[in-house]
Amino acid sequence: MKTTYTFLFLGLTSLLSFSQNKIVSDIQSSEDLKTFTIQQTITYENTSGKAMETIYFYNWLNAFSDKESPLAKRYAQDYVRRFHFASSLERGGTQIHSLSTNLGESQWSYVEGQADLIELNLDQALASKASVEVNFIYTLTIPDQKFTGFGWNQRELLLKNWLIVPAVYEKDWILYSHKDLNDYPSQKLDYDITIQIPNQYTIRSNFDQTQSTGDLTGFQKIKLKAKQMVGSPLFVKRIDNFKVIQTDHVKIFTNLKDSDLRPEIEALITDRIVYFLEEKLGEFGFETMLITEEEYNLSPVYGLNQLPSFIRPFPDGFQYDIKLLKAITDQYLRRSFLINVRENQWFLDAILVKTMMDYVETYYPDVKLLGSFSNFFGVKWFYASDLMFNDRYQFIHETTIRQNFGQAVDFPQDSLLKFNQKLSNPYKGGIGFKYLEDYLGKETVNESLNLYYEKHKLKHSDPDDYFDLLSSLTDKDITWFSANYLGSNKDIDFKIDKITKVSDSIKVRLLNKTRNPMPVAVYQLKDKEVISKDWVNAFYNDTIIYLKDLGSDQLAVNYEEIIPEFDQRNNFKSRGKILNKPFQFRILEDIEDPKYNQLFLIPEFTYNLYDGLAFGPKLYNTSLLPKQLSYKVTPKYGLTSNALVGGASVDYTQFFKGEDLFAVIYGLNGSRFSYDKDLFYNRYSGFINMTYRPQDLRDNSRHSLSVRTVNVDQDESEFIETEEPNYNIFNIRYNFSNKNLDRFLTSSIDYQIAKKFSKVSTTLSFRKLYNNNRQINFRFYGGLFLYNDTRNSNYFSFALDRPSDYLFDYNYYGRSEESGLFSQQFIMAEGGFKSQFDQRFADDWIVSTNVSTTIWNWIFVYGDAGFFKNSFSNPRFVYDSGIRLNFVEDYFELYLPVYSSNGWEFRDENYDQRIRFLVTLDLSTLFKLFTRKWY
Repeated sequence: MKTTYTFLFLGLTSLLSFSQNKIVSDIQSSEDLKTFTIQQTITYENTSGKAMETIYFYNWLNAFSDKESPLAKRYAQDYVRRFHFASSLERGGTQIHSLSTNLGESQWSYVEGQADLIELNLDQALASKASVEVNFIYTLTIPDQKFTGFGWNQRELLLKNWLIVPAVYEKDWILYSHKDLNDYPSQKLDYDITIQIPNQYTIRSNFDQTQSTGDLTGFQKIKLKAKQMVGSPLFVKRIDNFKVIQTDHVKIFTNLKDSDLRPEIEALITDRIVYFLEEKLGEFGFETMLITEEEYNLSPVYGLNQLPSFIRPFPDGFQYDIKLLKAITDQYLRRSFLINVRENQWFLDAILVKTMMDYVETYYPDVKLLGSFSNFFGVKWFYASDLMFNDRYQFIHETTIRQNFGQAVDFPQDSLLKFNQKLSNPYKGGIGFKYLEDYLGKETVNESLNLYYEKHKLKHSDPDDYFDLLSSLTDKDITWFSANYLGSNKDIDFKIDKITKVSDSIKVRLLNKTRNPMPVAVYQLKDKEVISKDWVNAFYNDTIIYLKDLGSDQLAVNYEEIIPEFDQRNNFKSRGKILNKPFQFRILEDIEDPKYNQLFLIPEFTYNLYDGLAFGPKLYNTSLLPKQLSYKVTPKYGLTSNALVGGASVDYTQFFKGEDLFAVIYGLNGSRFSYDKDLFYNRYSGFINMTYRPQDLRDNSRHSLSVRTVNVDQDESEFIETEEPNYNIFNIRYNFSNKNLDRFLTSSIDYQIAKKFSKVSTTLSFRKLYNNNRQINFRFYGGLFLYNDTRNSNYFSFALDRPSDYLFDYNYYGRSEESGLFSQQFIMAEGGFKSQFDQRFADDWIVSTNVSTTIWNWIFVYGDAGFFKNSFSNPRFVYDSGIRLNFVEDYFELYLPVYSSNGWEFRDENYDQRIRFLVTLDLSTLFKLFTRKWY
């Protein structure tokens, strides 16, 4: 171990660094608290070591004022509708009436494209170590709470990052905009605030507070002061729902809810958390903490936060304990370490998760992932019931990497997918600290965190400072951790390739399948018990090690699942057995157990008009974690058709890292269902799908190319004419999409060739949401037969309003219906008309446009127009128009025809039969509606 004398005098050399910047504010609130009138002076000292001609300020609340701000653009990218459709009063913002300095004339402006960053150009340069007073007079309109969880809510205030403050200068200006990522730049400031609010309100904050009579009748004046405080949260409440918990080291004001615990139990839990944090890191550097439900909800303990309050599967106090632990630890870290939070929030998150894992290991070592549910009849048969609470971190992280969505842990916050930013990357970082503990020793890692806290508390630092310190405490090389574990988006996957008996030893060849060098532990097992564990140093491709033969019957890498691998099912190698792992059959889906080859069975149902409700078992190999190779068999019994229907499929997904080619899927599938009463179709298809996605996973643009062959065999009937009973089609299709809330673009080119026809078509769809909340939708479709020998049938023809769906791609609930409710189902495809015409098909060519625009809120007006041509006839022009009720775009809509080439549609006494509906009942499609902002 390297010499550590450098750190022996940290307690003497780590002197208190006083804040150079001070904020003095005089604030008058409106009666409803929606607006503040503020006179503010910021005293800013130049600590850069050079003269400054420009000073920057954070004005993050003004990000809400502009629908083109970085915050608004991120909301649009994440499909968050509530911001764009809010009024200007709901969104709020800052109106600056004057800005001046004590150095003479100065010019100020907002940074271009960033309405939450103020640039102040000084008339004369500010010398190093000199100070300037900057005076603001501004009106603050508080944004509604619904956007971020903080703001104005029913005449109460929950404020965070609300004042104009100087930007952080650390080697250079740290300038970035509000993007609702909970990553406000951290700095320590002195505050002297006088705020006047109506008498009926109470203020809760981390400030020292004194109260007096206000200047206006019915108002009170409250003084708020603090020295070297990081952050300025302020709650203005009509009903004070905060309780005070006094520990030996810090006073906590909290509104975290747990009605079942007695106050003395809550106090004991709080004391325990505070002592635990001081033992793990160091003493608190502040006297008060404001621990709120609202702050906790920004990053809750996912899983616990989905449980209804009346469900308590965990020991008494556990849920409150874990919630409070996370909330206190998060604030403790944010107020102690001054880092570039946009760039390095992952570091604080990793320490937070590691601390939570340590706490559970110490005080709740026997708590299972499912709590008391693990002991329920039936549930205890599942592998999930064996998992411990801390196993959740690895499982949730694996759901990301199994879909090729992994991103480097040390990526900036605004470059991450929401799922990675909130869950996967913090969890991988925390697991990484546990990985280091196992490799270096728990004492070494814990000592390094203690020393880092002691040396850098309330000082600007970055993760490199920590890893330099950790390196000094060990002789082992840890460069792989920063470079390959944290700094790479490569997955981790080890495998035992071969075992050879050599005298009294075992020769083992290990593979690093992803060629991402890092160390791994190799275990010898006997009757499922570990009899030895040996660490192997980081290697790139493969390595050979020799172990003493201890009579083991199985070898494994990463047996304790310390390393978050992409695939842990290949970690085992049996000695003297045919199968590396035994086979296991599970009823109902379970979490994957890497120690077994598993097959799952669950009930499944589908519906169409002819089979009715069809239900049966689904046999498949994919668990709650996706697999690259997946297969399923889904036989079902149709209650209406009284027949066996269903399908089967197998596919393999090949992922690519660091390339625009994201994934290639190879597959085969087949299905059998009814297409009319007592008539069935069999469909078989082989396909290759190539998906292209930018390496910036936050970019919503997608390209895909699919090549497939579709074979269809249909029953024939002497009573019902089947136009084309059997056919085979080769299809190539290219798609492009870039889907955002405010700009939505999709396009495709499709080519099909069969024995009797060949055709090509293209589709372009564009949707624009304007700042006045008006939306316009435009779609173009064009199709042309290259040759067509099926002119006596319209089965393969282009359709104006309801395609025949000969490829069986669309989810028609009554695909052969010509009348009745199921015939009114609308799918935006081909011509896209909503009205039905006497001639509905084209066997030569078609062009059409579909346009709709907002009338009010979710009520739209639509219009369709186009030309189509059939053989041996002249082109025809058709059009229609009507009202579109857009309840959930692309998922649930109604179309009410008004006027078309047929004339006035509503004059018909059967007008209700002309109404068209779009409804999505497919669960996987509906699931995408809720997950699109996470991935």
